[in-house]
Amino acid sequence: MNGMPGDAGPTEDAALTRAAQAGDVSALALLLERHRPGMRAVALSLLGPGPDVDDVVQEAALVALRRIVDVRDPEAVGPWLRMVVRNNCRTLLRASRRVEPMESVPLPPSDGATPEQVLQSHALRDWIWEAVEALSPTLRLPIVLRYFSTGITSYQQIAEACAVPVGTVRSRLSQARTALAQALTATGATAHEDVLRRTEASWQEARETLAAAERGEFGQVVKDRYSPEVSLLSGGERLGGTDLLLAGMDWDLSAGVRQRPLHVVAGRSLIVWEMELINPPDNPDHCPPGVAWIMTLDGGRFDRVSLYHAPRPQAAPTPAAA
Repeated sequence: MNGMPGDAGPTEDAALTRAAQAGDVSALALLLERHRPGMRAVALSLLGPGPDVDDVVQEAALVALRRIVDVRDPEAVGPWLRMVVRNNCRTLLRASRRVEPMESVPLPPSDGATPEQVLQSHALRDWIWEAVEALSPTLRLPIVLRYFSTGITSYQQIAEACAVPVGTVRSRLSQARTALAQALTATGATAHEDVLRRTEASWQEARETLAAAERGEFGQVVKDRYSPEVSLLSGGERLGGTDLLLAGMDWDLSAGVRQRPLHVVAGRSLIVWEMELINPPDNPDHCPPGVAWIMTLDGGRFDRVSLYHAPRPQAAPTPAAA
């Protein structure tokens, strides 16, 4: 007997996977429950008994929620899920300085997806976001950064963006994963807002905001889209309000710094714009390489803007003189 508990029934696995890829919430839940013993066994074998086992299994379930549409061999979904768990464990071990080689998760490329696959992906994404919106703001922010951003995904980066210790990030993510699993069950049969349309609108708004700033019209954007009591924060500390928001943009533009949107995360109550900072040729070190605008909304207006600057790349050490 060399199989894992989830290896039996590849035909049933394939049927459940295809149904889940088509947006069937109950099929996805059944698929994850079917393979939970095998996923847990992998986690136990690498981590030993402890609370981290449940965390990595829950995290793997969230990866499956986002990436189930990318599974090209539905009969092999069990090994795919266990590989996700294995990589989560190795990431955790690396973070705790118990260094082990880390394999890449075998996620097939999404290039060349058919229109049907795109629509299926959107259906699951809308359902997931509906559940994310049901989380408390304290739990929503770290879960969004961890699973939906591109540059603020490590525990350390999330801790800096949220201005809390790394241990608090781990605790909140653990709570958020549990709450999200419950919210997914509760929202499975409800209507889900079109997240793709909302994200596209936010991309357009980010571009228009930067273009308006370069035309000298950022003040009008702030007046139209931001609360009069908006707070500008960095590292959890309030730096100022509208005046500083306007002055900061003016300072950057006057110095020749430009911003380019790289990634957008758009929820109903939380927006993240990840920007590349383009420094002037004569002052290439003026700003860090990037900045994320982490914005909350109240009544349709931005009421908090937290800035997270990507760390500068470390300079290569100077060779010692012979």
